[in-house]
Amino acid sequence: MSKQIEHWGKTKSLLWITLIIWAFFAFIIHLFGTSLNGSFPGAYYMAGQGAQLAFVILTFWFASRQNKIDEEFGFSEDD
Repeated sequence: MSKQIEHWGKTKSLLWITLIIWAFFAFIIHLFGTSLNGSFPGAYYMAGQGAQLAFVILTFWFASRQNKIDEEFGFSEDD
């Protein structure tokens, strides 16, 4: 198997994991907004704020993991 095919396989796996995590925070967590309310009626607001924070963390996590994959296969931008 060539390096390019292996690299694309790992990159594709990382992409799907990232999309699943993104979908969870974008859609699934908001479906439970009414059950999250409790005594504070701002569950949708808090879920939205938490989702934005999760997206920022997810972006940096994705970039660091992709850099590791690139370095592993010699496709790093840093020389």
